[in-house]
Amino acid sequence: MTSFWTGKRIRLRGIEPDDWTAFMGFAVDEERLGDLLNPPRSAEEFRAWAKDQAVAKSDGDCFGLAIEAVDTGLTVGAVSTRHADPHAGRFEYGITMAAGHRRKGYAAEAVGMLLRFMFAERRYHKCEARIFAHNEASLALHHRLGFAEEGRLRDHVFFAGRHHDLVVLGILADEFADLHSMSELE
Repeated sequence: MTSFWTGKRIRLRGIEPDDWTAFMGFAVDEERLGDLLNPPRSAEEFRAWAKDQAVAKSDGDCFGLAIEAVDTGLTVGAVSTRHADPHAGRFEYGITMAAGHRRKGYAAEAVGMLLRFMFAERRYHKCEARIFAHNEASLALHHRLGFAEEGRLRDHVFFAGRHHDLVVLGILADEFADLHSMSELE
């Protein structure tokens, strides 16, 4: 049997120290997309962060994983969970993909694996995602996966000199199961 964490196109794995260059590239890509604007960080800061991530223990059901392309072994993105509330059965997640690896099915497969794990193995009931309203590609991906728009936080975040709307999307475990196999995303 193949690992639960290995799919047709990608493998989800822990972050390794050598992933620092990929994460430095993700930061540049996000700035170019207008998704984040932070002060420049040094290569050494990315190296130290990746080294820390490689040995960090997960914080309950909050963790970060690298997305690796099966065919090339390249780190093409990252996915993470946060704000996991086991009592309420709710968690948030985020994903980033390298610019040259978007629209290849990697993100959909990674999200499917993550949701199957959190819904079927960890028994969460709901997943939420928060996406900038101008990120039409990410919004379309989430709608294809079955997420429903639950609200729009108007002028909620400030970056790049102005305020931006944030769209809150959610999917319930049974909605996901109705659309996708709980053993593998088709």
